[in-house]
Amino acid sequence: MMERYLESSNENVNRVIIGALQQEGGSRTSQVIIGGQNTLPFYLWSGSAPNPPALALEIADRPWPETSPELERVCGEVWQDPVSWAKKAVAEWGAQILCLRLISTHPDQLDASPQEAAQTVKKVLAAVGVPLIVKGPGVPDKDAAVLAAVAEAARGENLLLGGAGQENYRKIAEPALKHGHCLIAESPIDINLAKQINILISDTGFPLERIVMDPTTGGLGYGLEYTYSIMERARLAALSGDKTLALPFISFIGFESWRSKEAKTQIPGLGDLSRLSVNWETCGATSMLLAGADLLALWHPQSLKNLQTTIDKFSAKPEL
Repeated sequence: MMERYLESSNENVNRVIIGALQQEGGSRTSQVIIGGQNTLPFYLWSGSAPNPPALALEIADRPWPETSPELERVCGEVWQDPVSWAKKAVAEWGAQILCLRLISTHPDQLDASPQEAAQTVKKVLAAVGVPLIVKGPGVPDKDAAVLAAVAEAARGENLLLGGAGQENYRKIAEPALKHGHCLIAESPIDINLAKQINILISDTGFPLERIVMDPTTGGLGYGLEYTYSIMERARLAALSGDKTLALPFISFIGFESWRSKEAKTQIPGLGDLSRLSVNWETCGATSMLLAGADLLALWHPQSLKNLQTTIDKFSAKPEL
């Protein structure tokens, strides 16, 4: 019989905890822990991965613009109210972590103030006990103002705030550190830029152990294979001893998947739109899992169920 060759690493991906329990000064009833592994995704015969990938459901403070009919069908009754949406996501759809996207703060939407955004976050935190990821509008200056206000309003809750990029990382890292939160380091699908932003944020005094990397996700059929290769290279570097890349990954695959025409428009010959759109997100998310994603932000509750089944199967300890 051929001898199985096992290649192990003495290096680990950083372990990051999201959410603060009451005894830690927060109000969460649960926490999510990601990272900690010393092997490639699901290579459980060659190393350990104590924390399986985690799944978040995205909600928003107003309906998603130009969205899919399928999302409107599933979320329509609650998506005018982020508090009702959050409660439904946790109680009925089984979300163990939520990602609140503050769409209303975008200058092209309602241009809501940072203070309004902070109040929305406080209401969602009061409504549910799961950990919370908070995303700004995706405009660097407004992101900085919004996330600074959110960090202060949710002091001690250990939110995961995203995203800090080249243009605004100082303005986000300082309040995140001051008020006890974790941070998403955002870079545009480039391993050198991903490493650079991690170094820049850590140079402000923010610990690498509280940073999650967002190398930016390409949706299925649009740059996904490039994202995959960047994540794979970064994880190999981490397991080879590069501490500046030994950070967990987050993938906002839902945001990319549901913006595609395949998720929004009935295309002749491709079958039922509801089924196709969910499969589009599920397939893209599965690819990100295999690339090394430690935390996935999804949009559809059925995708959440599909991915949890996949994670459970992939995380079963193999027999050697």
